[in-house]
Amino acid sequence: MDYRERITIEPGKRSGKPCIRGLRISVYDILDYLAGGMSEDEILADFPDLEREDIRAALAFAADRERRLVGPAA
Repeated sequence: MDYRERITIEPGKRSGKPCIRGLRISVYDILDYLAGGMSEDEILADFPDLEREDIRAALAFAADRERRLVGPAA
């Protein structure tokens, strides 16, 4: 999945945090909900504008960011 098609960063929205498709739902919000124990289905029920692919894009974004922070494997 190419998360760049779903993750947007706009300086005037949510203080420039990465958001889902221009919505006011940030990648961090999605990750917090998942870390807090919410299922994908529960998140989708609470936020009808979201799609399952948006949640996967948030995870892919976080994984890519982690890879860039850690650097190449030793």
